[in-house]
Amino acid sequence: MKSLQAIILAAGEGTRMKSETPKVLHRICGRPMIAYAIDLAASAGVKQPIIVLGHGADAVKPSLPKEARAVIQTKQLGTGDAVVTAKKFIGANAGAVLILYADTPLLRRTTVQKLIETHFKTNATCSILTAHLADPTGYGRILRNETGQITGIVEEAEAGAVQRAIREINVGPLVCNAQPLLEALAAVKPSAAKHELYLTDIVSHIARQEGTKIQSTRVEEISEALGINSRAELARAIGVIRQRIIESHLHNGVTIEDPATTFIDQGVSIGADTIIRSHTVIETGVSIGKRCSIGPFARLRSGVTVAEEAHIGNFAELVRTKVGPRVRIHHMSYLGDAVVEEEANIGAGTITANYDGKDKHATHIGKGAFIGSDTILIAPVKVGQGAVTGAGSVVTKSHDVPANGVVVGVPAQLLNHRDAQDAAAKAPAKAPKAAAIVKRNGHPKPSAKPRALRKPAKLVARKRKKAPAKRTTVRTPRPASHARRGGRIRAKAVARRRPASRRPKVLARSKR
Repeated sequence: MKSLQAIILAAGEGTRMKSETPKVLHRICGRPMIAYAIDLAASAGVKQPIIVLGHGADAVKPSLPKEARAVIQTKQLGTGDAVVTAKKFIGANAGAVLILYADTPLLRRTTVQKLIETHFKTNATCSILTAHLADPTGYGRILRNETGQITGIVEEAEAGAVQRAIREINVGPLVCNAQPLLEALAAVKPSAAKHELYLTDIVSHIARQEGTKIQSTRVEEISEALGINSRAELARAIGVIRQRIIESHLHNGVTIEDPATTFIDQGVSIGADTIIRSHTVIETGVSIGKRCSIGPFARLRSGVTVAEEAHIGNFAELVRTKVGPRVRIHHMSYLGDAVVEEEANIGAGTITANYDGKDKHATHIGKGAFIGSDTILIAPVKVGQGAVTGAGSVVTKSHDVPANGVVVGVPAQLLNHRDAQDAAAKAPAKAPKAAAIVKRNGHPKPSAKPRALRKPAKLVARKRKKAPAKRTTVRTPRPASHARRGGRIRAKAVARRRPASRRPKVLARSKR
């Protein structure tokens, strides 16, 4: 393949985005939009792409690779003017120039590769990328003659009624031989409608020259033709790329239970036979091994590495954390800036308090450690191999837990159960004290329990009956007919109060 140079146009302001952020920095599946164009240039073998910046150039520069060469388009005078700005970096020995747009992130590498290969194989002067759309509104139309040869591209603002009815559109990217490109840019004039220099005007200029050839390549999918000029188009692009990522992992042997609710960014590596459950978010820069289980409702942020056969369950969040083989982090935990060695168990509600308000600090959890539920590990701190933290423990910073140690409490204190059990076994048995003799009703009775096990005297003291309160009898005169009856009632009441042995016999009442 002949030498190839690449120019990426990223100077547009993107007014329809209604954002202070430069359009090319809006993120798509974890990466800025411009990164996709840079990837396309790299896949074509271009190591030092020329990137034309304009609006928000200072904000865009940090996102560029070190080897890229940035140039500034001081005035937004069209795509043709942007290429003119970059012409000083086009080498004299450049065979052809690949021109890409930073706001067309849906182009596949295979499509661009096909465009380049077709250009060189057919010895074309200029090769353009086209698509057929049912609604071509907003795109430049491809003009052909009676024989089907491309004669030019007309922008919608310049097109007439007949030309607007054409459904074959210009996607944007093109490959053009360097010398004809520079000559055409010098010859074309600004448009009458917008007074801008359109890059597409070079096609009609080259087509009129003798011995030239214009070649076209159609995109593999219609979605590749989508450019990003608004928030709605950005949302559509995110959906398309997200679906491509999901399909790629499915093809590589990953089970994704619900693709509609799973969000995986670009730059994520997942091993075969791993299961990704619903409502899981995996951000760029995450690596997951084989036979793992992730989710549901888990979030793995950048800098996370998960080894094989690890389980990360629901509502767990990890960032900048290395998880060893067969680790269990099943629910509602946060691990940040941590290293978790193999076969450790992280209980529900575990938190590594990694930020002290100024700096981030690391937490190290050893092999086979058992972290109890609701444990807080205040970094920097280390939990040794086989160590245990009790539920609700707060392990303060720099108070490391030794290997096989057990800590409990707030703040956590070292507790060794084995030593406590050994000391209890070696201690001599204490002889119980003599039982107290309690006299009750003149008869001695040994206590049923040793004094140490008896309840306090206050709780076992016999309750004394309170003496009945003195009654004040108010005598009221009664009729004579009640005298006999009242005497019998009083006699019965007195009899009930006497002991049974002293009660008089009550004779049966004779019938009157």
